[in-house]
Amino acid sequence: MAEAAQRLRSLAEQMTGAPLPLRLKAWDGSQAGPPDAPALVVRNRRALRRMLFKPGELGLARAWVSGDLEIEGDLYAALDVLSGLVWERGEDARGLVQAVRDPEARAAARELLKLAGPPIPPAPPREEIRRPRRRLHTRRTDKRAISHHYDVGNDFYELVLGPSMVYSCAYWEAAEKGATLETAQRDKLELVCAKLGLKEGQRLLDVGCGWGSMAIHAAREYGVSVVGVTLSQEQAAYARKRVADEGLTDRVEIRVQDYRDVADGPFDAISSIGMAEHVGAEKYLEYARQLYDLLKPGGRLLNHQIGRRPQRDESAYEVDEFIDSYVFPDGELAPVGTTVTQLERAGFEVRDVESIREHYALTLRRWVANLEADWDHAVRLTSPGRARVWRLYMAACALAFEHNRIGVNQVLAVRTPESGTSGLPLRPRTWHG
Repeated sequence: MAEAAQRLRSLAEQMTGAPLPLRLKAWDGSQAGPPDAPALVVRNRRALRRMLFKPGELGLARAWVSGDLEIEGDLYAALDVLSGLVWERGEDARGLVQAVRDPEARAAARELLKLAGPPIPPAPPREEIRRPRRRLHTRRTDKRAISHHYDVGNDFYELVLGPSMVYSCAYWEAAEKGATLETAQRDKLELVCAKLGLKEGQRLLDVGCGWGSMAIHAAREYGVSVVGVTLSQEQAAYARKRVADEGLTDRVEIRVQDYRDVADGPFDAISSIGMAEHVGAEKYLEYARQLYDLLKPGGRLLNHQIGRRPQRDESAYEVDEFIDSYVFPDGELAPVGTTVTQLERAGFEVRDVESIREHYALTLRRWVANLEADWDHAVRLTSPGRARVWRLYMAACALAFEHNRIGVNQVLAVRTPESGTSGLPLRPRTWHG
């Protein structure tokens, strides 16, 4: 009988119709493939059952999160190869779907089923969110989704994000000069404040305030009063302590509150950094109108949001299975053009759109490096499966930003008064210095 690794390699190539430029290592100690290539390690037969019973991205993710499947060597290079075989070839090239059409691939699938062992589907890893069918983006479901992602322990986020505790794309203005992650995150906060034109005595609403970094920076550096809202109890507790340690309790209020329930406007400015991805397509116009109503005439909104490439048929858009099941439940991405349109429909005048896509790839690679550098501690703080979720999702997202599959944009919009006076300089990009 052939060694397991060579059999797996041959079967995988028959089923996908493409060569596998990875080395394969199997549970019997066998190896097959280019010796210098990253290795896909199939630790047991259960990994095969996971991928067979849930072909495509989610089956691979379950095998990875459970520890049944691993990668040795360059993680980014291996994911790049897998993305070409799984994520970028369309549904017809995923798992067994092709096998029902191609006799040779069908025969390979039957052989793989024999190799996988008993035809019993393994239970999903406990890190996978379980939920009944329900209405999306109600106050209750949004709170649950936010809690799933953010309430996994502030110590874990400190390890990944570093001292800045900013969980959004940094701004690498000085990347070529060896800027640190902390410097790049400070520069991003400074850029947001500059775009908002903050001045002493103004009121700022920070929607999705996270661990308080934006609120603290704006209050400390610009003398504004800030209301920060989050749905995460753990974030709020952490942010309040930071505010107190900074001596800013007279200027910064952190609330556990849904943005739809904020009723004490008007504000001079609103920052929404990495929050709008949680709003959902059906609720986006409501979100935009709520923020518009909370602003004074002439007030500015800075909406910092991940976007995706548009599709020919937008009704065919589906949320990424792995992200939805393990990372951001109910999160949705929209093309930047859709975001701009919805903001304008709400009444805003959109004055500037800046893509900082490459900056997010740099940021994510730093977060992955932080996680890998203290891996054993990260596992102790959460669980082996949760740590693997984060490593996979951040590394895969870094590649997605690098290859222009997704992007991130800062959209500056104004509640322009009837007079038409926007309050912006004639050359607004002077905020770059």
